[in-house]
Amino acid sequence: MQYLAAWMFLAMSILIMVGFPVTFTLLGTALTFGLIGFGWNFFNLLPLRIWGVMNNVTLLAVPLFVFMGVMLERSGLAEELLDTMGLVFGKVRGGLAVSVVVVGALLGASTGIVGATVVTMGLIAIPTMLRRGYQKELATGTVAASGTLGQIIPPSIILVLLGDIIGVPVGDLFMAAVFPGMVLVVLYVIYIIVVSLIKPHWAPLIPQEELDALKSREMLIKVGKALFPPLFLIVAVLGSMFAGIASPTEAASVGAVGATLLTFLNKRFTYQILREVSYSTMQLTSMVFIILVGAAAFGLVFRGTGGDTLVRTFLGGMAHTHGKWFVFFIVMFVIFIVGFFLDFIEIVFIHVPVLAPIIIEFGIDPLWFCVILAVNLQTSFLTPPFGFSLFYLKAVTPPEVETGHIYRGIIPFVVLQLIGLTICVLFPILSTWLPKVVFSN
Repeated sequence: MQYLAAWMFLAMSILIMVGFPVTFTLLGTALTFGLIGFGWNFFNLLPLRIWGVMNNVTLLAVPLFVFMGVMLERSGLAEELLDTMGLVFGKVRGGLAVSVVVVGALLGASTGIVGATVVTMGLIAIPTMLRRGYQKELATGTVAASGTLGQIIPPSIILVLLGDIIGVPVGDLFMAAVFPGMVLVVLYVIYIIVVSLIKPHWAPLIPQEELDALKSREMLIKVGKALFPPLFLIVAVLGSMFAGIASPTEAASVGAVGATLLTFLNKRFTYQILREVSYSTMQLTSMVFIILVGAAAFGLVFRGTGGDTLVRTFLGGMAHTHGKWFVFFIVMFVIFIVGFFLDFIEIVFIHVPVLAPIIIEFGIDPLWFCVILAVNLQTSFLTPPFGFSLFYLKAVTPPEVETGHIYRGIIPFVVLQLIGLTICVLFPILSTWLPKVVFSN
């Protein structure tokens, strides 16, 4: 009984690796080991724990941000952005790939939905880049990595979930994640420009006659029309939060209304689209919340059987011997490796509630730790064999793009994400400066 929590965690890990659905695995192991540890009294505790999760107002932001992201995907803004940014950066070697990164950042700041961004850009950008002679690995790697920027650039669902689990205000977390997100964008752009200069045949220039076809005045109007809608949405959502006018949940509702308005102004709004967006929102939200219910049940049993004490004793012994930063590195390494096999939602609900409180007990800033976790978790979308961005992208790429091209293409970007993670660890001010400045005023 002393190691019941460890046996439960082992059983859960094996079942997930074998391929059992995450929700049923979490609930099944919780019910089984809960009965062993608590007896039938366990069923008196479980409803109260689940009701506490469902009664959490902060989590209302999740379906609202999902609705905003899916609606914006249907608005047609991504196509206009990619087309316009491609022309803006057309004179730069690798400019089309750079434009994909910029659009990925803008869409990430507008939607926060990785799947929607990767699929949209994969459908539009990959055929265009291949038609212009871009190397398949560079094209697919750029789109997959740029699509995941919505994980760290606010508003982001993962930041909402991390803030709720670790107990950090979501508005503070959104502010703290702005500069780390920009670090990744800059690293991607620098890599693309450097590799395009070293290997010019990987990223040919756009023909001059195409660039000359648009006069400067026409270009400015086209850029303005493409940039204004996403910038409007970013200011509406993040601006209302940063200015203290709205809470994260209220800002998410502003975003949902704003995305619907932009779709209407873009003449894409129909009853059928509203119905499809609502249905997709219901599906994605149900998936998140049913996993959350399973994770709540699992956490109840894990803590009740002394699991957190076991982990705290183990990590505390390591910290006493090697120092708290050694333990921090081990935790980051474990989460990075687990990201090869599990989705970020599963990691957030299974591993973070166990590891985060212990790390914070060592005196590490919870706000900074949340941001570092988010950057680390972003790599889980790109790391094979279960990187979901890779699956999304393969589903929409032309037949000549093979899985090997995608896997080879993301390797440099995974390295860049690890470099970005290292920069954020070495320079905590990137995460802590903006919240301090805003609150000091």
